[in-house]
Amino acid sequence: MKTYFLEQLILSTNPSSTDAVPVELASCVLTIGNFDGVHLGHQAMLAQVREIARTQDLGAAVMIFEPQPREFFAPAKAPARLTNLAEKQALLAEYGVETLIVAGFDTEFRSLSAQAFADILAKRLNVKALVLGDDFRFGHDRTGDSQFLRNYGLHVTNLNTVTDDNANSVIDEHNVINDCTTDINSDATRISSTRVRDLLLAGELQAANRLLGRTYAITGVVVRGDQIGRTIDFPTANIDLQRIKPALHGIFAVDVVSLDADGNVIADGLTDLATDGHAGVTGLRAHSLFGTANIGKRPSVDKGSDWRLEIHFPQLQADLYGLNLQVRFLHFLHGERRYDGLEALKAGIHQDVADLLEWREKQI
Repeated sequence: MKTYFLEQLILSTNPSSTDAVPVELASCVLTIGNFDGVHLGHQAMLAQVREIARTQDLGAAVMIFEPQPREFFAPAKAPARLTNLAEKQALLAEYGVETLIVAGFDTEFRSLSAQAFADILAKRLNVKALVLGDDFRFGHDRTGDSQFLRNYGLHVTNLNTVTDDNANSVIDEHNVINDCTTDINSDATRISSTRVRDLLLAGELQAANRLLGRTYAITGVVVRGDQIGRTIDFPTANIDLQRIKPALHGIFAVDVVSLDADGNVIADGLTDLATDGHAGVTGLRAHSLFGTANIGKRPSVDKGSDWRLEIHFPQLQADLYGLNLQVRFLHFLHGERRYDGLEALKAGIHQDVADLLEWREKQI
């Protein structure tokens, strides 16, 4: 999958720009949105994009926004991110997207008129067809919609809302579109990023995973933290979250793999780094290690609003700094707790690790 930033694409056609290399995009069918989480509803959109692209010999393209609009307008009140940009890129590529266009959501972009945005789609991005949700709106006055684009001359397919009741009829187990005109049951529940967030926040991992079509995971690089864990005999890997705040909080069982530069799992990528025979506890998927995760603000160490994802790997001794790790969340134990002092914190972590290891034993 090739990724382009919209500002660069527009700049490359500006004759006054001396350092921009012109980029010509192939004719494509495009869908537009935040695609936070890339859940079953999003996957149905992508399947329809791929189907139209196949039948009309077009490329399959997606436009997303960075930051997401609500993060631009009110960062402190914006919804928690399910997926950061890198995670979206990996998932969209997995679901067959050939071209990703990242639109920087800023004052200039949000001021575009519907006409100006349609001009960009047709004249700069070479869009021939679009797949959009039934509630899609655009332009600074929100006058742009699917009918506006049809009147402009673009072919637009509207995909009905994907619900709990029609998800199986819209997209099959091979990620192929079946019926994009399924009637919506008014009593059904819409599959949305908001629902996924609510379920994750409540620790309802299995329910969230059903809406996602996969096990929820966070990917990030191991960076240096406060190194408090090693002072109480529970060293942790501190994962760079790359989002304002995460979608889940608390103590979890996880399994973790190491990824290469292309996002592929490195075979035994963690155990190969082990020293002195301390190779960790095997995870529940190939090439993974089992870990216990704390994701939140760590109230016991009084770090304020500093969101962290910290992974403790029982029985592992290894230098993990700089590794790109994918962390799958398997089981919710409890929410974050405040302990009175480091000794109480140490005892609490010891019990959490024991409880989560006991849970793991029941899974194998």
